[in-house]
Amino acid sequence: MPPKRCGGHPRMLDLGTSFLASVERSPSALAIVDGAVRLTYAEWYRGISSVLAGLDALGLKCDDHLLTVAQNRWEAATVHWACQFAGIIVTPVNWRATANELDFLIEDSEAKALVYEAATAEAVAQSRAAQALPRVALGEPKSDEIGWIALAGRDAPDAAPRVRPEAWSVMLYTSGTTARPKGVPRRQSVERAAALAHVAQNMYGNGERTLGVMPLYHTMGVRSLLAMSLIGGVFVCMPRFDVARALELIASEKITNLYLVPTLYHDLVHHPRFAGTNVSSVRKLGFAGAPMTDGLLKELQLAFKPELFVNHYGSSEIYTFTIDQNAPAKPGSAGKAGINQRVRVIKLGAASPDKAATRARSSRILPAMSHSRATGSGRKPTLRPCATAGI
Repeated sequence: MPPKRCGGHPRMLDLGTSFLASVERSPSALAIVDGAVRLTYAEWYRGISSVLAGLDALGLKCDDHLLTVAQNRWEAATVHWACQFAGIIVTPVNWRATANELDFLIEDSEAKALVYEAATAEAVAQSRAAQALPRVALGEPKSDEIGWIALAGRDAPDAAPRVRPEAWSVMLYTSGTTARPKGVPRRQSVERAAALAHVAQNMYGNGERTLGVMPLYHTMGVRSLLAMSLIGGVFVCMPRFDVARALELIASEKITNLYLVPTLYHDLVHHPRFAGTNVSSVRKLGFAGAPMTDGLLKELQLAFKPELFVNHYGSSEIYTFTIDQNAPAKPGSAGKAGINQRVRVIKLGAASPDKAATRARSSRILPAMSHSRATGSGRKPTLRPCATAGI
């Protein structure tokens, strides 16, 4: 008998059910690419089911935290999805974290296990807190560790969602620029709503292909991952940003949308290989949270001639606070407010907006958000409402 669902009363789809819908719609469609690894939705679902069985074997349960310290690779994305089915709170952190930082993050989140890769092996080995946890190595495991094959290589029944939409999905840590990093837990309903908003604001269509550059320990990395699953799209993993490799992937994988920070866009269009690379498949550009110069906006507009150029702000807190779908038209602006705008209400069937009787009202029209909450201390937080908006 499958474990009883946890997470409260259902109001929306949980993420596990959402992924199953993608599998049923497009089982043979390509879902994720990472070097030689190319998995369809059906194949990826089998892999996710195997990882879920592995997490069960580790003794992880609903509402436990699983700390992941990895770059953007298909194993990390698979663990993320397995946690959504299980109700385990995936807690991804910067793979550049030091041993002392890992000690704090493990203790603050009360993590029950850790997944890490070779790039973080030294910090994990020196972390006192990490040594007390079950550790899954994506590289070569030590004698007291679990290898990826041991976790993900077992025969397992098809995964079934075990939690409801109000269950916790992920906890992302703030940068800690003014104090210790703080964990921000987000519910599955919120994560799915934000992914839907991302699809809507960027006008993604069925089968889009995105370059998975934004880290999976950042809200926009997770947003790109979830958004692709909603539209039967492809998440092309890029563990570390390298301009030449990014150009290769854009051309070979026929990337249709890019979501980068301004500095990466700058490096891309100024690379010697850019002029000789076919980037015509890229029809949509997006960025958030960082200013982009007028000059760079014009360069990108000329280089890609995108159908849509989106800038938005506030994606971590309420997704999103402001939005502009034509960024080059107003350089330096983060767009219009996503909530409490004054809008006209026009009678259905009116001959024209100008002639119809209209009125203005304050409206909460943000496409999607519910509660995003910041914690003071990871696993045992003092929760405070961050923002709420309706569909």
